Amino acid sequence: MSFVHDAVEFYREGGWGMHLITGCAIASIAITLERIKVLYVDSAENKHALLTGLNQHIMRGDMQAAIRWLSSQKQGPLSRILRAGLLKAHRPDKEIQAALDQASLSEVPKIEARTGYLAVLSNAATLAALLGTISGLIKTFGAVANADPAQKATLLSAGISEAMHCTAYGLGTAVPVLLLYAVFQAKTQHILEAINESVVAEINFVLSNRAAKQEGAQASG
Repeated sequence: MSFVHDAVEFYREGGWGMHLITGCAIASIAITLERIKVLYVDSAENKHALLTGLNQHIMRGDMQAAIRWLSSQKQGPLSRILRAGLLKAHRPDKEIQAALDQASLSEVPKIEARTGYLAVLSNAATLAALLGTISGLIKTFGAVANADPAQKATLLSAGISEAMHCTAYGLGTAVPVLLLYAVFQAKTQHILEAINESVVAEINFVLSNRAAKQEGAQASG
């Protein structure tokens, strides 16, 4: 109870700027939870296992089995993009590439979405803290100028305390949010690089395997 009481007093002493910072904190928490779900749950795929399983079916020439196997795996952005390409595996190269590009345009924005807002909210929390601090100091010096000399020290101390509480709360909110932004950016880049690498490797494998079979068919004919 003492901790809760201290936290309430800390918040109350920070003035109106605390409300702006709290709004930034709540929005950051919501975005953080959504990003954790997308980046660490929905996009968690075993790239090596996916490609190994697919290639086994493709080498046997059973594209439908490859598609069915891919559909039976956990559905993430990589598996959905690969499936879009495999569905066009019997079509010309340009159509396969177009299908992969279209699927990528659908999946990549979901991976990148909203992460940038964390940087904005971090900056907003810092600026809200600065605004609350300056506002508190202006109010304090205005009150001190017209106050009774015996009350000036008390008013000045209370005003500076309010300004410092707002500053501390703003920075305490902004720093973790900025760190989360950096972590999510790195994770996003890692996922996108894995997707690009896997898609290029798989399309090259499909096309080379198809070309080899065509050459074999022509040679036997």
